[in-house]
Amino acid sequence: MLRERYNSTQVFTLLATSVALLFAIVTLLLAIDQERVLESSDRLQSRTVPEIIRFQRLARNLDLLRQEGERVFSSATSEGRQQALFLTMLVASHPSILEHPQAATAAREAEAFLVETSRLATENPASIAARYPQWQQFSKRLNLQVDDILVEGANLATADLGAVAAAMRLTRYKLMGATVVVGGLLVLLLVLLRRYLLRPLQRIDRALSTLSVDHLAPEFPDTRLAEIHAVEEATKRLHGAMMSNDAVRRELEVLANRDDLTGLMNRRHFMESAKSELRRAQRYDRPIAVAIGDLDSFKNLNDTYGHDGGDVVLRSFARLLAESLRESDLVCRYGGEEFAFLLPESTVEQAQVLLDRFRERCAGHEIWPADGVPVRITLSIGLADASHCPIGIALQQADRALYEAKRQGRNRVVIASDAG
Repeated sequence: MLRERYNSTQVFTLLATSVALLFAIVTLLLAIDQERVLESSDRLQSRTVPEIIRFQRLARNLDLLRQEGERVFSSATSEGRQQALFLTMLVASHPSILEHPQAATAAREAEAFLVETSRLATENPASIAARYPQWQQFSKRLNLQVDDILVEGANLATADLGAVAAAMRLTRYKLMGATVVVGGLLVLLLVLLRRYLLRPLQRIDRALSTLSVDHLAPEFPDTRLAEIHAVEEATKRLHGAMMSNDAVRRELEVLANRDDLTGLMNRRHFMESAKSELRRAQRYDRPIAVAIGDLDSFKNLNDTYGHDGGDVVLRSFARLLAESLRESDLVCRYGGEEFAFLLPESTVEQAQVLLDRFRERCAGHEIWPADGVPVRITLSIGLADASHCPIGIALQQADRALYEAKRQGRNRVVIASDAG
């Protein structure tokens, strides 16, 4: 069509030349905006998302450092404090912490304080209580550091998404301006403009206005103008980038809420979900039970097959849990080889039947470590009624019941007594 315009009358040629010049300018500006959008999208995928993941890992390690520090103070035995102190030193030397100056400084100071606390506690156990207020300051500082890191990671994505949005808004303004100018200059060519320029621009504008991860990718009819086609394709690519970014965001949420080894809920997410479920059950006076399970003799298994073999067992056990429990039940890796359960709409008697069935299935299930020799594991479970108490108290009761199950010989479910 552009070649036919050049073959038109002198007036049409003059008008077509003016339109071509104007359109070339507009197209150049649109191409610049398109490049900005693509650069922002590429930057978001290639740099920002890995940075956010790095920040998440750093925040998780700092929080783990704080938790292990708490264990130094809460452990009743010197061995427990030493184990927690070892994990604290291990986390404090993690590369993700060392490469972040503020986090490294906070981690070193916290580590030095805990080492000194452990030494003093060995000499005088009563001294650990006197140092706990100082540790609370360290813990608060680590919490603030975690919050700052998470905010910093979120700001990275916000900045890039803001750049994309600004470029898209600028593109829209330029398209609208070009439509007005072209319409004012070429009234005689209204039909051609309507067919070959205005309608495609309107379609793009509508597509941009409704562009969302909740909608399908925009579909455009074939057009003879390569520039319009480029903008339409850029819009489609932008939609694809938005979908990809949304998938990455969802994946980050999953990573933040899941245990790396087993894929089950992590403890933090479990506690949040359990509190919400517990409030609902108590509001409507519905039965609900909690339990804590511990793999029997797991340390011996680790000593025999190594930590890799232990990891295989934990992953296999997690898969068995996912296959056996109800969809409404919540389960998390509570720590090490301990797992916590929340069983809505279940009395302790009903929960005992369900957990006994799973315990028996677990005992009969073969797991194959790397050396090819199958092993079987058993499970001790403490069960408690959570219908009339906070989740923390219910878990404490379940933990005492778990201790009783171990004392009675393991591989059993024990219900916490009301007095306990």
